[in-house]
Amino acid sequence: MALKIFELDPSLESVSGQIFDRINGYKWWKEELVKQEGGIEQFAEGYKTFGFNRGEKDNVKGAFFREWLPNAKQVFLIGEFNKWENTTALTSEGFGRWVVFLPDKEDGTPMVPHKCQLKVRVETPEGQMIERVPAWTKLAWQDHTTNLFNGVNWEPAKEDQYTFVHKRPLNPDNLKIYEALSQL
Repeated sequence: MALKIFELDPSLESVSGQIFDRINGYKWWKEELVKQEGGIEQFAEGYKTFGFNRGEKDNVKGAFFREWLPNAKQVFLIGEFNKWENTTALTSEGFGRWVVFLPDKEDGTPMVPHKCQLKVRVETPEGQMIERVPAWTKLAWQDHTTNLFNGVNWEPAKEDQYTFVHKRPLNPDNLKIYEALSQL
């Protein structure tokens, strides 16, 4: 396959193997995302699937928590709600997806309350346990004694949620470029 870029910049011929590796990697991932996620557009809307999302399971209200950890052997959701212990295990759904359903308490409040700090504890393929801030967390707070961050479940009550006072601006007719950088 000939690429126009090699005509425009012949100096790229020396790294053509790397360029084709990237092109082939892109094509492979694009096909995987079509097969596994329904396409790039669906994958880009991961916030609708990953992180905390309210729902029901077996007629029980609660929240699903999903994280994408393709190389994990085992995953736990840990935080203030479970005293940072490995008591809330996620199960693999395939294609790197891990999920746990967190049923609401008997009084109807979420198992993981608003402003609860949390992380995911992951067992790597080598058997090492590591902790990470969830990728789809809405907020992270820093512990200034350790300089480490924790994810925060940010689900304020309806009456505490911000209400917009102005209409959303219309989409512009033309593309607006915020910043463009070139190699010097």
